[in-house]
Parts: sequence; structure tokens; C-alpha cells
Amino acid sequence: MDFIFDLKGKVALITGGAGVLGSNMAATLAQNGVIVGLLGRSLDKLNAAVIKIQNQGGQAFAVQADVLNPEDLEKVKQFILKEYHQLDILINAAGGNRPGATITPDQDFFNTNPDDLQKVMDLNIMGTLLPSKVFSELFAKQKSGVIINISSASAQRPLTRVVGYSASKAAIDNFTRWMAVEMATKYGEGIRVNAIAPGFFIGEQNRALLLTPEGNLTNRGESIIAHTPMARFGNPDDIDGTLVWLCSNASKFVTGIVVHVDGGFGAKSI
Repeated sequence: MDFIFDLKGKVALITGGAGVLGSNMAATLAQNGVIVGLLGRSLDKLNAAVIKIQNQGGQAFAVQADVLNPEDLEKVKQFILKEYHQLDILINAAGGNRPGATITPDQDFFNTNPDDLQKVMDLNIMGTLLPSKVFSELFAKQKSGVIINISSASAQRPLTRVVGYSASKAAIDNFTRWMAVEMATKYGEGIRVNAIAPGFFIGEQNRALLLTPEGNLTNRGESIIAHTPMARFGNPDDIDGTLVWLCSNASKFVTGIVVHVDGGFGAKSI
């Protein structure tokens, strides 16, 4: 059987589209002929990512919205319908962490900030659930569509210090499986919901945690590399193959799974 990877003409929306992983996924899909929408709060950053994609010959557009604001999301949905008449792929890449939801080496759980914990939980869980609710309504009417959520290596293997982030990403795994069943049983096999769980990739939020200002490994960075069989951090393009596979008909009988792209981190114990 010939696998079909042709995504040309599909329309995708990526929340957190200006982030390291989000912008790379947008560029990858654009290179495969997808018209890509990048959603986020910073229009300047989104436009910069869009221009980069366009300069490489891809089609992309920016939409400013807050993933925690249903009214914003509804406006984006109407814009996409008006301009492109369809939506085929939703990637929920918006997410993150906050200092008050992270325990530093000289702190314990009692030092965590309840407000920051709530914001982390809201951003990672509700910031995935709300866009899924708004945009999957289009998929339900079309009887087709792909949702990809972004989990984490910390979802199934809780990491010390990142209590709020780990808990919220574990919820993403659960929601992914729930949503996969909900969509397939009520609206047919044409709607698939899966997740990608990246391992450790260097981004603005974790750079200081993993690398010194000189670019050397911190103690935390050394520990992570020691527990990663491939002995390196991930590069954004390490996700490309999994992304294209999950978006294409090559995975047409795959739904409700979490694909780990972590260099073996989740497989190693001691």
C-alpha cells in the first residue's frame, strides 16, 4: 500500500504559533503545502514567523487571540471560514510554565504560588480544551479533521520541581484519549485526535534551567542528558516526521495515542 503524505491545500491552525516548537511545526506543514494559521497573543512575533514561512515559499497567516478567551477563538473560527472556507488541522501548541509553579532547589512544595499554579493549569489544560471545543465543531460538521495536542515527557514520568506543569500535561494525555473517543464515536472515523510528547528541547522558558550563560550544561541539564539514551537535547525538526505522519492519511487508523519524541528519555530508568 502506498502511504499518502500529500497535505497540499489543507488548512491548519497552530496555537502558540510564535513559539519555538509551534513556529517550526508551522514551517514544516507549510513546506508540505499546508496553508498555516499561527495563533497567539503577540502579533509582532506571529508576523515575523509568517514572513519567514512566506520567504520560504509557504502560505501562512497570523491571527491574534488568547486561547483562554472563547470569544477570541470564535472570531478566529469565523475569519478562517470566511477566508479559507475550511479547517483541516488543529495543533494545540500553546502552553508553558511559571516560576511560582516551579520548586527551586532551596524550596519545597509549600513555597509554590497558588496563583501561578492556577495559571499554569489554565494555560496548559484549558488552553487546549477551549480551542478543541471551538474548532472541532467545524470538524464535526465536515466529518473530518485532525487534532494534535502537545504533551510532555513529564506527563507520565513526573519530574521534580515542575509540579504544576507535570500535572497539567498529564491531564493533556487524558483529554487526548477522551476527545479521540468522543469524536470517533459521535462523528465518525474521519476525525482523529492524538498528541506528541516532546522530550527536552531548548526554549526561552527553560534555557536558563538547562544551560549556563556560556552555553554549558547546568546540573539540571547534566541530569537530563544522563537520563536520555541519545545523549542530547531535541532539535525542533526532530518532531517533523511525527507531525507529518499524524496529520496525513498515513495515520488514518491512529487515534487516541501519545507519541513520545524524547530520545529515549521515557524508556530509561537507571
